[in-house]
Amino acid sequence: MSENKHITIWIGKKIRELRISKNWKLGDLSNHSDVSIPMLSKIENGRVFPTFPTLLQILRTLEVDLNDFFEDVGENKKFPGHLFIKKEDYTETAKEASIGFKYETVLNHSINDISLEISVLTLSRNATREMVVTEGFEYIYVVKGDITYRLGDKTFNMQEGDSLYFDGRQPHVPLNKLNTESILLVVYFITSI
Repeated sequence: MSENKHITIWIGKKIRELRISKNWKLGDLSNHSDVSIPMLSKIENGRVFPTFPTLLQILRTLEVDLNDFFEDVGENKKFPGHLFIKKEDYTETAKEASIGFKYETVLNHSINDISLEISVLTLSRNATREMVVTEGFEYIYVVKGDITYRLGDKTFNMQEGDSLYFDGRQPHVPLNKLNTESILLVVYFITSI
């Protein structure tokens, strides 16, 4: 992974942690900072590097000094050999322009040159979103339900226990076919490719 991509992911993760420490949803930070929810989502998910004025605006809103924010940017924290995360510690992550898509981030961790994000996605029966592209690769596992997964010009009918691994730079979107919610495990692997 390039140093720039690593810094972009690190900035997004740190902004998310600061926002959550204030018990703010993405919409709260957007309202206070005048930065749109879609842009904040892209920043927090490491998809875009914020412009300097935007970063300053976010940090001022979060009441964090720029020097303090970057104080541990080069810190290499040693992995203790395990990570245990309680369900109540999952963080809800808003994704841009979606209805009925509830993402809960279980783990966001960098290992050498790979950034790994694991989320539980709950799709309501009326979930809608345009097709999106993401950096890196994705692995989807259907925990509960019956969905249609659109990937580029292909469509996959997926049932409980099915999985799909793909390059996230292809346009993609899951669609819930049931009258009840469906639950997916979503794993993002972001690396230099």
